Amino acid sequence: MTTTMPRPTEPRARFSAKQGWALAVLVLPVLLISIDMTVLGFAVPFLSEDLEPSSSQLLWIVDVYGFTLAGLLVTMGSLGDRIGRRRLLIIGSAAFAAASVLAAYAPTPETLIAARALLGLAGATLMPTTLGLMRNLFTDGRQRKFAIAIWASGFSAGAAAGPIIGGWLLEHFWWGSVFLMAAPVSLAVMVAAPMLLPESKDPNPGPLDLLSVAMSFMAMFPFVYGVKTLAEHGLDWTAFAAIAFGAAMAVVFVRRQRRLEHPLLDLNLFGIRRFSASLATNFTIVFAMISSLFLLTQYLQLVLGYSPMQAGLLLLPEMAVSVVAGLFAVRLSERIGMARTIVGGLAFVITGFAGMAFVGVDEGALVVVGASILIGTGAGLAQTVTNDAILAAAPADRAGSASAISETAYELGGAMGVALLGSLATGIYRSELSDAPAGASETLGEAVHVAATLPAEAGDALLTAARTAFTHGLQTVALIAAGLILIATISVGRALRTKA
Repeated sequence: MTTTMPRPTEPRARFSAKQGWALAVLVLPVLLISIDMTVLGFAVPFLSEDLEPSSSQLLWIVDVYGFTLAGLLVTMGSLGDRIGRRRLLIIGSAAFAAASVLAAYAPTPETLIAARALLGLAGATLMPTTLGLMRNLFTDGRQRKFAIAIWASGFSAGAAAGPIIGGWLLEHFWWGSVFLMAAPVSLAVMVAAPMLLPESKDPNPGPLDLLSVAMSFMAMFPFVYGVKTLAEHGLDWTAFAAIAFGAAMAVVFVRRQRRLEHPLLDLNLFGIRRFSASLATNFTIVFAMISSLFLLTQYLQLVLGYSPMQAGLLLLPEMAVSVVAGLFAVRLSERIGMARTIVGGLAFVITGFAGMAFVGVDEGALVVVGASILIGTGAGLAQTVTNDAILAAAPADRAGSASAISETAYELGGAMGVALLGSLATGIYRSELSDAPAGASETLGEAVHVAATLPAEAGDALLTAARTAFTHGLQTVALIAAGLILIATISVGRALRTKA
């Protein structure tokens, strides 16, 4: 009689001390980038007063970072596969520190725009390398899932800490301090990475095709620019032309990759079912979440009257539960499977967006907090598993490229979510305020300024109408987001369904 003992392996996702410190090094850059993306909005009034940029210059100060980041992610992911992901992380950290100092002490708007572009270039090196290094640093599947959960918590923690840290810095120092805080963190990564992170790269990468690099940038940059322009200014022929040009370049880029022996982007990755399904899930979640966050921050401040700091604190529980849910997702996926964990997480997201449709003009803070907690819980569960699936599905030598594709999906999802759903909310707002005084029908912020110039009774009536119209737009977007996530849930459930 043979007795089969239960396997004692992997009772917990324990890391060695060196692995723990290495993971901390990989979390620092994403924490930094997440904070950097959220604090700029708070610094805009201060730098506008100091540098006096034109409206066009201010737009580029805000957007050039995202444009450059999105345009170079694929290139940098492939470059890391070729020259070494650790080496690229160190180079990118040095560039991020230098660009942060330049931005902090920028004497002119033009200098700040250039510094922000350099920050985008450096950020494009950090994102794919940190996630790509995990593929080789944590070869054990359970360890890797747990590490990715902690890594992903860096985004949530940074997004939550950004308004708080930014508000404190701007109360005590000048506007450049929100950029300068990145320098010591970047220097710490530069020093620690050679000691704690093993180098990893594609052993047979082939030459880097510079024409493909140019094509990828010419596809992503105009496309994201066009989408963001539509979100901010509505129908615009320049935006449509940029989107069409980017899409055409993307087609040419894809055709070239199919012909190359050593492509910049391995299109075979999209043929892996887990990879494609997980990528689509992440895109849809970010598409819905970023657009709702774009509207919620305005709703809390301009409709309900909370300060920026108070609005940030109200959204803090969403980030906290996202971290906890991400860590819990590791064990849950082992018990019920990857597909069920993702579908279950998306069910939380659907419920949260459906609940957000019940916000009101006079009160709604508790609804926002409750709905955002459900969304944060679901996103933490689903995205932890999908990020691991993306890495696990890709060959180890293409980890950088796979990570870059994943991050590009995040960038496109966020940009298109704000453009499409944000434009829909704006259209609803404008249609309900078509008879309002000039300027008030453009944005809720303008309506608040116009109302202040009117007699008390007329101003109050305008504010009530504007806040009501904006709330209707938010409610509509929430319901559409719930519907889109429902479609994604059905699709990913079918894609990941396997036979026993």
